[in-house]
Amino acid sequence: MNILAAVGVDNPPLDWHALAPELVLVGLLAVLLLVDAFGGERSRWAMPSLTGIGLLAALIPVATLAYDGVVRSMFDGAYVVDNYALLFKALFLIAGYVVVLLSTNYIAEGDYWEGEYYQLLVASLLGMTVMASARDLISVFLALELLSIPAYMLAAWRKRDLGSEEAGMKYYLMGVFASAILLYGMSLLYGMTGSTLLVDIAGAIEGTEVPALVALAVVLVVVGFAFKVSAVPFHTWAPDTYQGAPTPVTAFLAVGSKAAGFVALMTVVLIAFPTQPRIFEPLIWALAAVTMIVGNLIALRQTNLVRMLAYSGVAQAGYILAPLAVAGVSGASAAMAVEAVSTYLVIYAAMNLGAFAVVIAVARKTGSAEIDSYGGLFSYSPVLAVCMSVFLFSLAGIPPLAGWYGKLTIFLALIEPGTLAGYILAVIVGLASVIALFYYARVAKVMFVDPAPDGDTTPIRVPMSLAAALTITVAVTLVVGVLPQVLARVTGAETFLSIGG
Repeated sequence: MNILAAVGVDNPPLDWHALAPELVLVGLLAVLLLVDAFGGERSRWAMPSLTGIGLLAALIPVATLAYDGVVRSMFDGAYVVDNYALLFKALFLIAGYVVVLLSTNYIAEGDYWEGEYYQLLVASLLGMTVMASARDLISVFLALELLSIPAYMLAAWRKRDLGSEEAGMKYYLMGVFASAILLYGMSLLYGMTGSTLLVDIAGAIEGTEVPALVALAVVLVVVGFAFKVSAVPFHTWAPDTYQGAPTPVTAFLAVGSKAAGFVALMTVVLIAFPTQPRIFEPLIWALAAVTMIVGNLIALRQTNLVRMLAYSGVAQAGYILAPLAVAGVSGASAAMAVEAVSTYLVIYAAMNLGAFAVVIAVARKTGSAEIDSYGGLFSYSPVLAVCMSVFLFSLAGIPPLAGWYGKLTIFLALIEPGTLAGYILAVIVGLASVIALFYYARVAKVMFVDPAPDGDTTPIRVPMSLAAALTITVAVTLVVGVLPQVLARVTGAETFLSIGG
């Protein structure tokens, strides 16, 4: 007998097509567990292949849902599948596939537990895909923890390495602290409104008589997400975690985990708090400005490329936050903010994953991520040097690479409301981008001008999986830079804002 029917509760209607991407990931996770449990040592070679095939298979229902074009809502609006959600589901799945390509040789050659590694990776990706559709506090928080807890373990995956253990511990402690702050803010929202649905919360707090409690709840929620996206001053975990974790995991955290945090922040702020711009806008404005400035200034002084990319990622978080600082001015401002953040997250994923692919390839020869170890890279591995230059100058926003279009959407979103705050933040974005160009160009100078360390000019052999990852990321960086309209059509901002997701 159906338990729900026995107690007089109707079964919630389920749209299996809408849930298909998540169901494929659940099935993939079950297959990985069974193969790992019963396949023995012979299954090790199959784990990355199975994971990659499963992630590509999960893209099929994403494509069919996008082609269908119907907005699907379940659980009284707590779970929504629209263009906005599908864009990020596709981003997470493709980014996860690229991370699998980065991991294949790295994990196989590094004496790691391969089965558990890919299981945790898929579990975290499942949380990310759920996050893209989450439209209430409970589903947002559960998705955030589902993607975060496996990531804590992945950061410490390098056994008997004190740096990796420190990375996992710092990430875990700061993540738990952030979750506590976030959950406290969410509990205040529920206590004031009696609902966990974001659209209901927006209506309930619009005319609230306790603005101090509303302000406290909004601040706690934004601060909790600020930890997740490594915004200054809540960024201190990121550099040590990025440097200590296995490099493919670092790429996964820098792209997937951060993007999921931004998706959650954007969803909650623009659906639950649209009537409270006087509270969230100044806070996000300050976070964005400080994050851009501090991240870039500290990145200037780094001698380790992974650590430099970590602080670069901190600064990039400031760029992505910036449009949300003026999103409450009008409906048009909110739509442009959604488009700018969505566009930049897609471009940022390609640029960063590609840069870490080059880091992994070079480290196969040098065993180091120090910037000096890249001396003379162009003389013995010109393709890698050119690829890294493409990613670095795209991060700097140099045309015709994709980064310029991402920066352009941010500038347009900042100046559209016509406010002084938006104009000032746009100037800060421009100045921060100029600062960033210095440390990106320094790496290029080392690769093209400086001599190779110890005069070793032996070419680097790039495994097929790494070459495939580089091909995908370079292609996206170049195509979006030259044909930005390809990406401009799929943000889904109008649907997301018109129905609250």
